[in-house]
Amino acid sequence: MSIDPTAQTSTSISMPHPNDTFIDDELDNMSVRLKRLQKKLRRQVSLAIHDFNMIEEGDVVMVCVSGGKDSYTLLDILLLLKRVAPIHFDIVAVNLDQKQPGYPEDILPNYLNDKKIAHYILEKDTYSIVKSVVPEGKTYCSACSRLRRGSLYGFAKQIGATKIALGHHRDDMLATFFLNLFHGGALKSMPPKLLSDDEQNILIRPLAYVEEKDIIEYAQLKAFPIIPCNLCGSQANLQRATINDMLRDWDDAHPQRLASIFKAMQNVAPSQLADRELFDFEGLNLARDDNERAFEGQNIQVGQSASLKKMNLPVAPSTQDFHSKPTQSGDSSHLPKHHNAMQKIPTINPIL
Repeated sequence: MSIDPTAQTSTSISMPHPNDTFIDDELDNMSVRLKRLQKKLRRQVSLAIHDFNMIEEGDVVMVCVSGGKDSYTLLDILLLLKRVAPIHFDIVAVNLDQKQPGYPEDILPNYLNDKKIAHYILEKDTYSIVKSVVPEGKTYCSACSRLRRGSLYGFAKQIGATKIALGHHRDDMLATFFLNLFHGGALKSMPPKLLSDDEQNILIRPLAYVEEKDIIEYAQLKAFPIIPCNLCGSQANLQRATINDMLRDWDDAHPQRLASIFKAMQNVAPSQLADRELFDFEGLNLARDDNERAFEGQNIQVGQSASLKKMNLPVAPSTQDFHSKPTQSGDSSHLPKHHNAMQKIPTINPIL
């Protein structure tokens, strides 16, 4: 009996490779991770939008897309939310091609066209301007950011966009806080929502509650075509990079520290700082009543009684324990035996 070589080939092709099951499991795991992470990001972005009223009915949201992980994630999550949001708003992606040498001009247009996302690609040679105005050895980030921001602000008004969405996340806000604290002498950061100085544009940061490590994982799972920043990313010893390293070290050693710091940024107590413009320290006045509270202790030593009398201060102020009525200082005959063992923890004035 002869063997049909065609059948043999067909059988061999249909045989599973030993690694196929492993690969399928990995793909399933990635799919589950992506769904869970996507759900988490959608919840965090939705909460930030709600908390700061970032997007309203009829808004045209201009999403600034640089080609980095943050802006890709922002655009992707906002598009997902647009489908299920109870209000109508439009999204347009805008990229500023700053004409950096070697910049891959086709990546973003190809991605946006493939996803059928309405977009504009703005071409402006800010690279040459930055290189010409920034001294050799200095970082380009500040000048580059100002030029980019000015171009995007003007374009948003030109097309009638009502909100400008930026991809800054929670860790960016924390890093900016510490940059200003360490190097700028100010307690300030990136707010989740901001009216521009000329009051012509409103900026929103929907990723305000999102951690960078989640964005990194999401970008990897989604396989976004990342475009690196070759203008400033190659510069060593950037202050922001140093701060970011510090924050990552803190996060590794103390997982809740960054969350606590970010919560502190949302829980500011002006009266506990020292900004005279923010709080009226000069206008503070007492509002005491007639109730007196004797010192809760065993004794008060009084010295220089004559000087105290000149100031109309008492020379025998009262004391009291936790179980008796006030008495004159020095008189401890009413105290029970083993009094020290019966004492409660002293009450501390919470205002101080």
